[in-house]
Amino acid sequence: MAFERIDGLRTIEFGNPGKSRDTILDFLFNGNKRATAGLLEQDYIAEGEEIEAVGEVLVVLGNELEPLGKIKITRVELVRFDEVSDEFALAEAEGDLSGDDFRNSHRAFWEGCGYEINDDTQVVCAYFDLIEKY
Repeated sequence: MAFERIDGLRTIEFGNPGKSRDTILDFLFNGNKRATAGLLEQDYIAEGEEIEAVGEVLVVLGNELEPLGKIKITRVELVRFDEVSDEFALAEAEGDLSGDDFRNSHRAFWEGCGYEINDDTQVVCAYFDLIEKY
């Protein structure tokens, strides 16, 4: 199932709808969130989505799937779960101050969504700039 497009641009949803998404969107629009992580198998392969490309612009969606702004991808890395870096955790800016913090919180989140996570799980780490807020 491919994600919706708006004006020819792919869309992106952060977290799960509700409080989780509201919190992450606050980090994005009012903080310094400049990266996001997705699981290669579940978020890309199973959904039939391509990994983001450097220079690609994505429309950020809210809880009601309304467009809220745009981000531009600046860097993409595919890493093992146990190799997510401190640099990435800080850029993701969701309260995780190190790769270890990231692994603890994201393992709990993803396993809570029903996904099995181990050290070899492939994670797409996408860095971006916020370029527009509606």
